[in-house]
Amino acid sequence: MTDILLVIDAGTTSTRAMAFTPQGNCLATQASEITQHYPEPGWVEHDAAEIWARTRAVTEGVIAAVGGPARIAAIGITNQRETVVFWDKVTGEPIAPAIVWQDRRTAADCAALKEAGHEPLVQARTGLLLDPYFSGSKIGWAWRHWPQLAEAGERLAIGTVESWLVWKLTGGAHLTDATNASRTALMAIGSGGWDDGLIELFGVPRAALPEIVDCAGRFGETTLFGGAIPICGLAGDQQSATIGQACLAPGDTKATFGTGAFILSQAGATPPVSRNRLLSTVLWQLGGRRAYALEGSVFVAGSLIKWLRDSLGLITQAAESEALARSVTDNGGVYLVPALSGLGAPWWQPEARAAITGLSFASGRAHVVRAALEAMAHQVHDLKTAFAADGVDWQTLRIDGGMVANNWMAQDLADILGVAVERPRFAETTALGAAMLAGVGAGLFGDLAEAAAMRGTIDGFAPAMAPATRQVRLAGWAAAVGAVVAQA
Repeated sequence: MTDILLVIDAGTTSTRAMAFTPQGNCLATQASEITQHYPEPGWVEHDAAEIWARTRAVTEGVIAAVGGPARIAAIGITNQRETVVFWDKVTGEPIAPAIVWQDRRTAADCAALKEAGHEPLVQARTGLLLDPYFSGSKIGWAWRHWPQLAEAGERLAIGTVESWLVWKLTGGAHLTDATNASRTALMAIGSGGWDDGLIELFGVPRAALPEIVDCAGRFGETTLFGGAIPICGLAGDQQSATIGQACLAPGDTKATFGTGAFILSQAGATPPVSRNRLLSTVLWQLGGRRAYALEGSVFVAGSLIKWLRDSLGLITQAAESEALARSVTDNGGVYLVPALSGLGAPWWQPEARAAITGLSFASGRAHVVRAALEAMAHQVHDLKTAFAADGVDWQTLRIDGGMVANNWMAQDLADILGVAVERPRFAETTALGAAMLAGVGAGLFGDLAEAAAMRGTIDGFAPAMAPATRQVRLAGWAAAVGAVVAQA
């Protein structure tokens, strides 16, 4: 029976393939790490050829594990957003490094545009702010600094990672879905089309951009794995996770803790307007009709734990962080502001740098690791305050991503936020959302509400911290992050 949904989840640090039944059961999964390149301070690059090679390998492995391509009903793709790939339409090969969403090389360009008064226009047209995070300034920088792009002429193709993978899978379809397009700062969020004024503002070659399409439908097929398999679902990773968490009604809110942490609240059919430096983004587009979300983006989450492990040697594996956090009664006055690649919402300080404060001879390894985990709840609390000021105060928070397997952290979120936290037993909701979209696109589900049954069983965490303890924590964090912002 052909009813398996194959998902390609092309993340920042790894790419994986997963196979799901329509009931939400994961039948097989394979993953491969992606090499991170840091050619200069603040620069982050990927090799798009490596992304493709490793994606193809894990996809082949999962297809074989479930019995071959005849078992696959459809492919869904979800991806690290804002990362930009540049390739040759004739050779199908990259012609420059991929510039990753974390990359800050365009900080000065964005600051100059902001100083010239362009940010209100950008926010009104895109729902975004002038920050190196978004794709438009990255593309403009590459066009000015990498002559091989102009030399490619009509052969040049530019797209985000899902666009690159669709091209490689289909052998030449050049398209992007509306969620990824909405993160470029080049798409008009109301109309859903490329905006010529923004393209001119950032200095982007319009002819190299892909066609913008829905998130579910039939976008072509791949024959690379021994049989024809249609590609039926596309969405950026955070939108995909929001769908996978069944945030289908206005006010439903999720937080994904992966490399970064991203909070999205469903906002309905009208683009929300933030007065507190949050983002308005496309949550999905189906049948040409868009649903929107209000979003807050934290740049450093799981990557902080990786940094503690790989760069500082404070832990040997990520799971060790929970035991260390529990081994001390509190943070001992230690706070860690994880601005390793600047600060995201609501601060938007690309030049901010990380800090560990409150150290004394009484401080130990456990206090620093605990402070790192506490920083997750502190950053999300800053966002909760901004969401509430924009009229969206969370009643519950649905969490997912690799970090939330940590029960201590999940409880700390409930305690600091003062709201109930829900965690699905199957935490890889980014992949699940892509499977849901692929299922809708392939006709296995009538709509997303029907597909939401894939979400499965939920565990809950209720607030249990004394209000006075919460206030001490929040006051200490406010002082620590305020000092970092003041020095940026």
